[in-house]
Amino acid sequence: MRSDRLFGVVVILCALGYAWGAFQIQTSFMSDPLGSKTFPLLLASVATLCGLVMILRPDAEAEWPDLKTLLNVAIAALVMVGYAYALKPWGFLIPTAICAAILSYQISPRPLPAALTGLGLSIGLFFIFKYALGLGLQPFPKEWLG
Repeated sequence: MRSDRLFGVVVILCALGYAWGAFQIQTSFMSDPLGSKTFPLLLASVATLCGLVMILRPDAEAEWPDLKTLLNVAIAALVMVGYAYALKPWGFLIPTAICAAILSYQISPRPLPAALTGLGLSIGLFFIFKYALGLGLQPFPKEWLG
């Protein structure tokens, strides 16, 4: 119960910060009838209501995962952040293969299947995103392509 209430307070504080940021948006002379602040304020309102529900009606105390599981989640989050930063300089294929291989290894710690999964996902997703969806992805670093 305590963790739900604490998280509810955090959600409300974030929603208030989000609303404050929405009020800082400058409207131009060519804005839509509702204005550019409406959607962010609506999101902040819904988030505030959700935070209040978590404070007023918390669930039973949650069973937190052990330290190893938390470490795996932290590693996965760091891998995803690194992936986001690596996409532009390295292109799509290399970071996607590395990221997918690491995450696959975390699910099932077998090196060869994890590496093959990363490679297969990288190539498969590249063809889907590039040719089926028409996204302008660079497969490799620009220096390699000339």
